Amino acid sequence: LLAGCRETAFIHAVMSAALAHGVARACSEGSIASCTCDYGRRGRGGPDWEWGGCSDNLPFGTRFARELAAGAGERGGRDARALMDRHNEEAGMRTVDSEMRRECKCHGMSGSCALKTCWLRLPPFRAVGDRLKERFDGATQVADYGREGNRASKDSDRGGGGSGGGGGHLRPADPAHKPPGGRDLVYVDESPEFCHADTAGLSWPGTRGRVCVRGSPGLGGCELLCCGRGWTSREARVSERCLCTFHWCCTVTCQNCTRVETVHECL
Repeated sequence: LLAGCRETAFIHAVMSAALAHGVARACSEGSIASCTCDYGRRGRGGPDWEWGGCSDNLPFGTRFARELAAGAGERGGRDARALMDRHNEEAGMRTVDSEMRRECKCHGMSGSCALKTCWLRLPPFRAVGDRLKERFDGATQVADYGREGNRASKDSDRGGGGSGGGGGHLRPADPAHKPPGGRDLVYVDESPEFCHADTAGLSWPGTRGRVCVRGSPGLGGCELLCCGRGWTSREARVSERCLCTFHWCCTVTCQNCTRVETVHECL
């Protein structure tokens, strides 16, 4: 998306989070030759446990994600959009860090667990994504303020890089709102109306022709997805694999079955 809306904020956050998370896990699993587990924590961490084992290497994953963003040229600008993107990338990585949990293994005679060895483990990425979705719902609209504290103009905010609005910093567009935290998502533009195609910038195709679920109250339901324009219904023949059989050893053979289903598409 070209617009600096909350959807763009979520995309930047979830991409940086996924990169940091994936690299950190790959390091501890031995899948990357240039990194290993994070052995930075050592010694006693509590009265009945001490650091040890193989922690997911989030410091390496975060550093890799930052370097990749810098190499893509996304971290040099000082206009509002560049500041927004950098903030959301950092918010994504900080959210990953906040979701790390301590896992422990007991030591002792007969399972007494007299001493535990603990390490830090990242959760499945779905947990990080759910947290970022919560941040998306509560994202803060911000504006670029110059070094002197004056709000930059719209033209400066939309500048193509360089110093933008005077190299300032982001504050809530509504002064009554508290400043966003390090893990909060921020955006500079209101979300566009996604129902119709963006014929000027070609950033989104609209929902015309999208397949929807009739009668569903969810996001994929025809009432919501078609934006009140209605939908068409048609019969379609669908071919799929069926009646599969396993043969020792080791192949699976299937037949092709055809069924007729009703497909609903937005007008």
